[in-house]
Amino acid sequence: MVRNLAVLRIVEVGFEDRDLLEVVSRGVRSKLGFRTIVSFEPSIPQESFDESRGQYISNILLSWISKKFSGLVLGIVDADAYAPGLNFVFGQAQLGGRSAVVFLKRLRPEFYGRPEDEDLFLMRVEKESMHELGHLIGLGHCPDRKCVMSFSNSIVEVDLKGSDFCPRCYLLLRRLQAAGRGLP
Repeated sequence: MVRNLAVLRIVEVGFEDRDLLEVVSRGVRSKLGFRTIVSFEPSIPQESFDESRGQYISNILLSWISKKFSGLVLGIVDADAYAPGLNFVFGQAQLGGRSAVVFLKRLRPEFYGRPEDEDLFLMRVEKESMHELGHLIGLGHCPDRKCVMSFSNSIVEVDLKGSDFCPRCYLLLRRLQAAGRGLP
């Protein structure tokens, strides 16, 4: 575990799921050393919805989260989203910034016609949350396909990567946090 005195606010946007919050909070505390507080935001801002695509625009939601909440923030949104130039995103973060967001819709097995599997879903959410928080601290994508910082362009790639940082990313993470990155 990386020692850190920073506080991370985890905000569920448009829904409440205490089991999901516990999984994400536990991972954040054990792997990144952040203290966590949780919030619920009752609705997703409609200006972030692209009716022509039936998806939310990730950049707009990320900006909204950044303006609405102070300090380090991880928004979790039960929706499908995309970023310009991409068909979809599992999440997005401000590299070295203070806000990140994870989108749940494509992390659910039933999105792909599979049976509901809560354990698999929660594992995917934890991986993508750690990935986006790694970006907040300043980590880029990692070429190690098992590292949580590996880029995932499909759900298969999410499932193949681990939920931990590889030794190289872990060392870089420690250096960045020691230098004050990731602190509000």
